[in-house]
Amino acid sequence: MSSRRKFLHSAVVSSAAVLTGEKLFAGSLYTGNPVLNDPIVISTWDFGKAANATAWEILNKGGRALNAVEAGVMVPEADESNQSVGYGGLPDRDGKVTLDACIMDENYNCGSVMCLEHIVHPISVARMVMEKTPHIILAGDGALQFALANGFTKQNLLTPKSEHDWKEWLKTAKYEPVKNIENQLYDKKEGAMPGGPKNHDTIGMLAMDKAGNFSGACTTSGMAYKIHGRVGDSPIIGAGLYVDNEVGGATATGVGEEVIRIVGAHLIVELMRQGLSPEAACKEGVERIIKRNPKKAKEVQVGFLALNKKGEFGAYCLQKGFTYAVRNNREEKIYTAPSIY
Repeated sequence: MSSRRKFLHSAVVSSAAVLTGEKLFAGSLYTGNPVLNDPIVISTWDFGKAANATAWEILNKGGRALNAVEAGVMVPEADESNQSVGYGGLPDRDGKVTLDACIMDENYNCGSVMCLEHIVHPISVARMVMEKTPHIILAGDGALQFALANGFTKQNLLTPKSEHDWKEWLKTAKYEPVKNIENQLYDKKEGAMPGGPKNHDTIGMLAMDKAGNFSGACTTSGMAYKIHGRVGDSPIIGAGLYVDNEVGGATATGVGEEVIRIVGAHLIVELMRQGLSPEAACKEGVERIIKRNPKKAKEVQVGFLALNKKGEFGAYCLQKGFTYAVRNNREEKIYTAPSIY
């Protein structure tokens, strides 16, 4: 399995904004003016740094953002130590690893797969749905049949580590998603906490290429020990991911049910269209979640990440602990998103 790990490569500029009334409107992220059409890739969580490195190889050579985001998120999809994305992901309560992914380009083309089993790279199947079918979403057995008919091969995605953790969970079968799994204790003798060590969540990635075009990708194995068939926000265009080439893009991580309720990614893109900076738009998205259910919002984690046409980026989350990675011509860094709580 070490061959999978070789995919992995082993934040801090301040975001500037102008306060106008009660809204934060977009200012310059860097010293001087943002550089239009200067390539950039951003993605959720610490493991986004390795994913960004692969995406950057394409962007830096003048490649298309769509190719960059697909290649980038394939890194955590193939990493067996990442128990929240792709191969090695934690299973549902029935012991089945089901994957969700979506992808979107600069022309509103998009593709998605839901509850896909046995395929290491669901993001590539999602792209094939986008490019080879008149549909946007394929799910379950239909998605698997489509993948196999188009050259993908079946593989057992349940690694010994994830199977062990699932069997430990079955002893209590308590379903209680934690706010930031990376902050939970990990006892090698007793076994992993639900979700395992350093297991964050979805990877969402946004990129702008040298032509100034945007694309985004989002992929996950979903909540650990979910009910079989559960789908979160990650493969839902407009919820877990949305791209508008006139404005920018947004992606989400955390408890997908809360993101779906406010159609989070689309909301944030529209707020940026109205003039809000990426960070301010993400903050308003988080506040919408709180407004809908203040009590619930204190119990879960949701984070939003956004990138606009100027190359400005920003994030916001409910609870402390959400990080994101950035790669461009000036930096390769990990940032910690501001939080409400």
